[in-house]
Formats: sequence, C-alpha cells, structure tokens
Amino acid sequence: MAQDSSWLDRFEAERPRLRAVAYRMLGSGAEADDAVQETWLRFDRTDLPGVENLAAWLTTVVSRVCLNLLRARRARREESLESFTPDWLGAADENRIPQQEAELADSVGLAMLVVLDRLTPAERIAFVLHDMFEVSFGDIAHMMERTPAAVRQLASRARVKVRGTGAQAVDPARRRQAVEAYLAATRTGDFEALLTLLDPEVELRADAAVTGAAKPITLQGALAVARSAIAAVPRARFTALALVDGSPALVMAPLGQLSVVIQFTFTGTAITVIDITADPDRLQTFDITLG
Repeated sequence: MAQDSSWLDRFEAERPRLRAVAYRMLGSGAEADDAVQETWLRFDRTDLPGVENLAAWLTTVVSRVCLNLLRARRARREESLESFTPDWLGAADENRIPQQEAELADSVGLAMLVVLDRLTPAERIAFVLHDMFEVSFGDIAHMMERTPAAVRQLASRARVKVRGTGAQAVDPARRRQAVEAYLAATRTGDFEALLTLLDPEVELRADAAVTGAAKPITLQGALAVARSAIAAVPRARFTALALVDGSPALVMAPLGQLSVVIQFTFTGTAITVIDITADPDRLQTFDITLG
C-alpha cells in the first residue's frame, strides 16, 4: 500500500546507502538501481508500522534481491566476458561507458570489483555486508537463512580470495612500483616516463582477442611499445593494479567486468616483456587478488 510522507522520507534517506550496498554486491550501476527499485516496491507493499528497524529491514530486502540477481547471473552468464571483447578497446573513446558508471567504479576500485566478481554469490553477500558495511554475522545469517557460523566461514573464504595469501610480500617492491609507474604514465600520456621503464628491446605480446585480429600481435622495441601505451590513455582509467598469479599486474575492467590482464616480465627493474590477455577462457584461469 502507499506509504505516508514520513515513511517515504525515511526510505529516501536510506536510498544512497542501499545503492552503495547493491553496487558493491552487483558491480553494475544499472543493476544496483534495479535492486533498489525492487526494494522500493516491496517497501511500498509492506505494512511498515510492524517494522521495528527500518534500516535493517531495507538492508535485508536489498541483500536478498541482490543475491537472487547474482545467482541468476551465475546461472545464465548473461554478463559474459565475451560481451566486452574484442571491441571493448574503443568503448571509452566512443563514450559507450556512462560517466556515472565510471565514477561508481572509481569509488569502489576496479581491482576490488574484479576480485569480488570471482566470489560465489553467497561469499560476495557475506563479505560485502560484514567487511564493508559492518553488518553483524547474526543479521546476515537471518537474511541469508544460514547459521552465523556458516556466514562467518563464507566471509572468511571471501577474505582469503580478496586479499590473497601474502604473495606480495615476497615480490620485490621495486617491481610493484614499476607497474604503478607504468599505469601512471599511461594515464597521463607521459611518453618519456614510459621509456625510462621499458627495456630498449622490450617485447609486447597481445592475444588475438585484444584487437579482434586473426592472430596474436607482437610489438618490439621501447618506442613502439610506448606509443601503443600512449594510444591507450583514454582506457587507462578503467585499469587498476592487482596481483595476478602472485605478481604485480594490471587489470582492465570496463563496467566492472574483467576484460584484459596485462602482465610484466622484468630484468632488474626494466620491463622486458608485456603480455596482454583478453581471451575470456584464459582470463578465468588467473588468480587475481588485490595488489
């Protein structure tokens, strides 16, 4: 039934938080809006005077809506990585990625969205609610219809997947700094800075899915590789540092969906090989954690 203005005002006051919860669970601004809208519809049909804690009730509803959406996505794979390849490379240049979506991704962190997307729906719900929004395990257990111990285990498993097992500690810090510097140079279009990072004989290897070519492509030499990086400046905002198979690397994720992994091989601190992977099947095999 329609609610009076005081209840409507209370819902609107909760809307930003509900959208933040939904976005971190779903990784899509459009889907987050849909989840909040479904929450509103359920809110409008509920006899609210019987609700003691409106914020908790709304969190439960939006979480259950998100859980259903995540399960449906996992079953249908409608958000297949293939939908972003091979022509995703022009997306930023052609303004096909909404500015609002990009800002949402920036607020959460692209690497975080990529890692969250590797979690099961239940792990993602437990981790987001507990670790990001400080919802108690007891409350999460109620909304997920599980025991608190089971939810605690889900969050623990998710935490391991998100944060990794400490591989970064044994990886030389200077290599991480070099990858960070490479990303910074591509974002600003700093050609000279790129040249200082690259070995003169550096080789860039990209699989066929990167550009949609019939065969993989290879570039040789610092000048050619630096020019290719400068050409990618508009897309660098959708790129973030992460650990890929335990080593510092870059992940590209327009709309929060992993599309490209860029890995680096070093001799000393100089980058000698850059491997770019966009093949959807290969992307699924990488172990990706936060850098």
